[in-house]
Amino acid sequence: MHIILHEPEIPSNTGNIGRTCAATGTSLHLIEPLGFRLTEKQIRRSGMDYWEKLDVTRYINFEEFLEQHPDARIWCATTKGSRVYTDADFQPDDYLMFGKESGGIPEEIRKMYPDRCIRIPMGDEIRSLNLANSVAVILYEALRQCGFPRLS
Repeated sequence: MHIILHEPEIPSNTGNIGRTCAATGTSLHLIEPLGFRLTEKQIRRSGMDYWEKLDVTRYINFEEFLEQHPDARIWCATTKGSRVYTDADFQPDDYLMFGKESGGIPEEIRKMYPDRCIRIPMGDEIRSLNLANSVAVILYEALRQCGFPRLS
């Protein structure tokens, strides 16, 4: 399983997501620009002690990611998704993409995957969940569907 963070802005979210990825054997793909340096204190506090156990790759932009992973099966987690994440049919090598905290996944990318835009149900009064929480919710559903490979 793979997590893609498209232009993440908050270091503590990325640190927490890195820790979740390390705990689940999930690869983390960071698409620049990042809103922080990977050496920042907030990342170390929330997940950097697990960073050496993490399979993490950085990309200059989404085009570079696509060049390196042309056959990636990408699910876009977005409040604008037409499907609830539990209705998705996840596969072990899928990529779960999450956008930056202030704006989500850009529309031009969402339009590339109209049948794979998924959402987490929530009340009307809330714009969105915290990014790290959203990653955990959807990642664990994907892992559950795949039988929790390599996890005990």
